Amino acid sequence: MPHGHSHSHGQGCGHEASDVDHALEMGIEYSLYTKIDKDNMECLNEEIENSGKTVFKPYENRLDMTKYVESDADEELLFNIPFTGNIKLKGIIICGANDDTHPNKVKLFKNRPKMTFDDAKVKPDQEFELTRDINGQIEYSPKVVTFSSVHHLSLYFPSNFGDDKTRIFYIGLRGEFSEAHYHGVTICNYEARANAADHKDKAFDGVGRAIQ
Repeated sequence: MPHGHSHSHGQGCGHEASDVDHALEMGIEYSLYTKIDKDNMECLNEEIENSGKTVFKPYENRLDMTKYVESDADEELLFNIPFTGNIKLKGIIICGANDDTHPNKVKLFKNRPKMTFDDAKVKPDQEFELTRDINGQIEYSPKVVTFSSVHHLSLYFPSNFGDDKTRIFYIGLRGEFSEAHYHGVTICNYEARANAADHKDKAFDGVGRAIQ
């Protein structure tokens, strides 16, 4: 029985279409950059102010070498990334140059706002040894259980392959996003529905709270 789809070996157009579909799919999956609170995001030790923000861009722009971040005093870089809600982080892509400025390690910390380089010396929630990736094709997979409810992500790049400076062109984040829930509102609504008949031995004030 035929399996129902052609590989178009002789013409090549099937592969081109497949490549386009793959790029579109990756673009959709790697869209968490749109959920970053850019106003409050920071990159420590960046040579040019606010250049760290430019590496969080659409997947299809990952090979744009005109926008990048380069470290200043030494090879370390630390990104503090707040989100506008909660994310479940499933994948990371780190794209750099094909030289010694490419970072060789990244440490991930969740929900620790305003981290400093001193803070980053503690044990991370996860870390990866990096391979040089100039095309943005290597994905690193964080532990889903650990990174299932993240409102702030810190990425610490402590070193590179031997250069004095570290340069990064693209950081891609893949996962799921959910709006932040304000539990206080829910609690207030619940309290407002309190039934005095269920608490005959207590008096209630105007908003349904028991008066002791």
